[in-house]
Amino acid sequence: MPIANQMVKMVEGMEMVKQMFEEGTRLKAKHGPDKVFDFSIGNPDVPPPAEFKKVLKELVNDESLGHGYTPNTGFPHVRKAVADYLSNVHDVKIAPDFIIMTVGAAGALNDALNAVINPGEEILIPSPYFIGYDHYAFIARAAIKTVPTDSDFHLDTAAIESAITDKTRVMVINSPNNPTGAVYSAAELAELGRVLDNASHKFGKRIYLVADEPYRKIVYDLEVPSIFKAYPHSIIVSSYSKELSLAGERIGYLAVNPDAEDAQMVTSAATVINTMLCVNAPSLMQHAIARLQGTTVDVSIYRRRRDMLCQGLSEIGYEFHVPEGAFYLFPKSPIPDDVKFTQLLKEELILTVPGIGFDGPGYFRLSYAVPDSTITGSMEGFKRAFEKA
Repeated sequence: MPIANQMVKMVEGMEMVKQMFEEGTRLKAKHGPDKVFDFSIGNPDVPPPAEFKKVLKELVNDESLGHGYTPNTGFPHVRKAVADYLSNVHDVKIAPDFIIMTVGAAGALNDALNAVINPGEEILIPSPYFIGYDHYAFIARAAIKTVPTDSDFHLDTAAIESAITDKTRVMVINSPNNPTGAVYSAAELAELGRVLDNASHKFGKRIYLVADEPYRKIVYDLEVPSIFKAYPHSIIVSSYSKELSLAGERIGYLAVNPDAEDAQMVTSAATVINTMLCVNAPSLMQHAIARLQGTTVDVSIYRRRRDMLCQGLSEIGYEFHVPEGAFYLFPKSPIPDDVKFTQLLKEELILTVPGIGFDGPGYFRLSYAVPDSTITGSMEGFKRAFEKA
């Protein structure tokens, strides 16, 4: 075998994703891009706020701006801006020393997991879950253990309590959630904090809670509660990919709860990992987001699309929970075989992702980070596929 044995499965998984994207390109070339309705990719398409372009122009024209290496944790003034903003959001005083600027939320997750996990330990994740977590667990040489959510895709804390063992080192939650759109309540998080604290004492090892929050500001009629208030031994990883529509710019951060056990050591370890993986976050984007704390894309665009999609599918007869946040809908497949049903949709030139890819068999995921015309133009195809099923 010319590649490492442990890479074979990873390569096969990426080949499946590649084939899905290539199929979309092929269909669009054959039928025309306006005849293919692609809901498969969670790529934010709402324009960045006008403030971003203004700040970027100012930075580009700033002759004093350098482009060399930054401190591994990020520029001090950037970390201070992030720390000050997060302190207000979470009502917890966070010093810049507990902030690391990263290459997106992916970089932050890699930093956090590798900082605290020993090889062979487990990451507990509510299911359905974002498939990228498999990759981050692989890099950390950890095993993923899933725990089911309830019928609304919210936390089942009794199931979580039963699933924790002496191998559990980290619990990762993603709220607002990809793929379900669920937003966990303050009561859920408080109960989760109690469960994790009790389990930490039971097994004699600290279990850390990592919250993956790139969709925190993409919510509808509610706010995302703070995990820092629910459980002190917590780490937030996030990015500006969704809230500023800067996915391709790869800028994010890691924030360690200052009240966490060994908070300074955890931050130091995450800094070392950040140095190993990427040296430092992109310097230009660091300068930009320092001036954009609290700025967000126009979330009403995503809300409108969510409502359009939900209304259209509901009238056809699809069953789903209305998303509370993010920009994904996770409807129930009309037939048990979600892979077969997504093939029926593809025959109608509608591209979706089967739920089994998120450990959610019997469902399928739609991203409504798409033009309005994709939603309206697809409804007849959704109807025909439903009737075939």
